[in-house]
Amino acid sequence: MAARAPTLTQCLLAVSLLSLGAHAQLSTTFYASSCPNLQSIVRAAMTQAVSNERRIGASLLRLFFHDCFVQGCDGSILLDAGGEKTAGPNANSVRGFEVIDSIKRNVEAACPGVVSCADILALAARDGTNLLGGPSWNVPLGRRDSTTASASLANQNLPPSTASLGTLVSLFGRQGLSARDMTALSGAHTIGQARCTTFRARIYGGDADIDASFAALRQQTCPRSGGDGSLAPIDVQTPAAFDTAYFTNLLSRRGLFHSDQELFNGGSQDALVRQYSANPSLFNSDFVAAMIKMGNIGAGNAGQIRRNCRVVNS
Repeated sequence: MAARAPTLTQCLLAVSLLSLGAHAQLSTTFYASSCPNLQSIVRAAMTQAVSNERRIGASLLRLFFHDCFVQGCDGSILLDAGGEKTAGPNANSVRGFEVIDSIKRNVEAACPGVVSCADILALAARDGTNLLGGPSWNVPLGRRDSTTASASLANQNLPPSTASLGTLVSLFGRQGLSARDMTALSGAHTIGQARCTTFRARIYGGDADIDASFAALRQQTCPRSGGDGSLAPIDVQTPAAFDTAYFTNLLSRRGLFHSDQELFNGGSQDALVRQYSANPSLFNSDFVAAMIKMGNIGAGNAGQIRRNCRVVNS
């Protein structure tokens, strides 16, 4: 008996499944044909942005981290609607949206409707890291942009600066990241600035494991009350350079956040912190591996290619 020809519905289903499969696996060559100049467009814009303000490299790295921990790396944090931008861990804190907007305009001019905002953010985070002296890596691409944002998941999933080691391990584990990944990714705090409100309790007697002279230094610009937005470098030694000074600071009890110092406080990560402090190549290697692993969170999620990173396509 001759086999029946597939129905139209079956053909459409097959095409749909093939399309889904194409987006389920990220690839470093995803845009090789559809947008061959993507990487150079992002790099040029990031070079200019970091030249204008070195801090922006750290800000975009943090923006990517905060995106990935909420619904996966889907650009949800870039949406103006949905409350994710203004959730507790992000309010008056996350920044760099104008840089992403600018890169998106440049990319759209070259390759309209092709590259997701989520992928642009992933590339910007890589380039910001590298332009501040950190490693570079091939970024797997092919993410889709979400059509929703989530304030509740941001509040649930993003680690607070007051987190204990156990809480940190749990929150990273929830995303499929190991304790080693967590410690390596925490090394991103070698760059960037923090608001007084995030470390005030630590420098005014909230923690016993803090160097007294370091606490006194930070108190000079972070008063007991008021001045919540006053900024301090997270890495007191080389705040604008991506290096291992962050880990060296922890060895001398000069971590700015309680959650930082928890990585070196008689617990499971002490030995690794010592290794990273003494071995920059090991830290860079582990950091790159952890960034790629984190960047895979939510790979294959359904979505769209937003025309404007701030709003869902109408």
